[in-house]
Amino acid sequence: MRNPFPTARHSLLVRLSPALLGVLLGMLALGPALGPGFALRYDMVFVPDPPIFRDLGGFPRAVPSDLVVAVLSYPIPAVVVQKLILLGIFLLAATGAAALMPSDRTAARLVAAAFYAWNLYLAQRLLLGQWALLLGYAGLPWAVRAAAQGGVRRFAIALIPAAVGGFQAMLVTLLAVIPVAARRAERWRAVAVAGGVAAVLSLPWLIPALRSGAATDPAGVDAFAARADGPFGVVGSLLSLGGIWNAEAGVPGQGFWASATIRLLVSAVAVWGFVRLLRHGRRDPALLGLAVAALLGLAIAGLGAFAPEVPKGLISWWPGFGPLRDGQVYLAPLALVQALGLASFARGRIGLAAVAVPVLVLPTLAIGAFGRLAAADYPAEWRQVQRIVNADPAPGALVSLPWRAHRVFRWTGGRVILDPATKLFARRVVWNDTLVVESREYGQISVSAEDPLAGRVGALLAGPGPARARLAAAGVRYVLIDGNENAFLLKLQDATPIFRGEGLLLLRL
Repeated sequence: MRNPFPTARHSLLVRLSPALLGVLLGMLALGPALGPGFALRYDMVFVPDPPIFRDLGGFPRAVPSDLVVAVLSYPIPAVVVQKLILLGIFLLAATGAAALMPSDRTAARLVAAAFYAWNLYLAQRLLLGQWALLLGYAGLPWAVRAAAQGGVRRFAIALIPAAVGGFQAMLVTLLAVIPVAARRAERWRAVAVAGGVAAVLSLPWLIPALRSGAATDPAGVDAFAARADGPFGVVGSLLSLGGIWNAEAGVPGQGFWASATIRLLVSAVAVWGFVRLLRHGRRDPALLGLAVAALLGLAIAGLGAFAPEVPKGLISWWPGFGPLRDGQVYLAPLALVQALGLASFARGRIGLAAVAVPVLVLPTLAIGAFGRLAAADYPAEWRQVQRIVNADPAPGALVSLPWRAHRVFRWTGGRVILDPATKLFARRVVWNDTLVVESREYGQISVSAEDPLAGRVGALLAGPGPARARLAAAGVRYVLIDGNENAFLLKLQDATPIFRGEGLLLLRL
């Protein structure tokens, strides 16, 4: 981004202050999650010794993020890799937002860094465990800056966090960088370069997505539509960077009148500040493009709540429109707009006090959202089963039971997490990726499985009589049962027990 303001030399400490602030905010937000063990919550499932090469099925949501984690976990313990990634999200977000402010305005840079690294959007996505999406969110300011400045190499480097994050992270980033590139003088060339680089970096997930045959259920639009998580309805929640569909992803007390009112007022002041900033920098492609991206993102976020038939129709026509279901993720450009807008008011030493505003507005994100994020280690039997299955060279998939996507374990402190078996094994893991969401408006919504093989295996398990022969004929070699699932044991009574622990039973067909 071209800096129209005069630059000045700063001390090393001043130049590093956004990075130091980002790490400090990360440590404060993660809290007990930085302790011994893995931070496990909903989609945030890291496992010990993750296999580098896994046989994946269904829509490639964890591509290439899981591969990058596995490669990094080869020289470094996976538990350390996770903590570095989580802290890195806060570091990258803070330094990126600061880099979009004039280099001689230290207070403004720190306020932008603090708001972008500490807001309701980041908090809710963190508590939903969507760390890969947050990689794209954290790298968004750098991608915007590179798109405004131009240069293929610079832009490709800036897109690396989104590329690692995968499809959702890349789509959220593209929502911002395409309008920014379109505001440059050589707009068509800039847009072509941005789209071309993004397409190349998306190939790791784009190719398997097109070949997966995965289905997208339009019912997901109702399930993932933005919700009112405060007293000001869906619109007020979205303007405050909230509105996530999962109530368990909220920080404690976020729905109280006082806290919701303060968040909305701060958001309004921040938007006003960005409008003032936009007037002063009319020719700045980054500011103009961000304004367009924020409006587009807000519109997409509201589709599921106010015009659900639009995304439903698009998804029915082509499953590739599935990412529109969870429209609230596209508020990321609005979060950056508000960060820059709030920072525009920061002047001098008094302005430095505004650095504390984001934390004071959302204090319950601290200390792992008051304990909602914490660390836990896998019982030894999980590692034993992992070694047994991964040492077997014979082909065949592993079916994970009970037949549901998310689990609750005593050793995780009762927190809901995605089935860890989906990450542990080098062979294909078949699991029920059907999602059931409770909604006040629609009651219980069931979003059909995306993986065709999961649909076939689910039908075999639900059918009458023993299922061992039918599962083996479908290419299944192992069945891993967590807990005492008597119904499944009766169906698999002629299978061979390979391992029996306190909570896990491994059968070979």
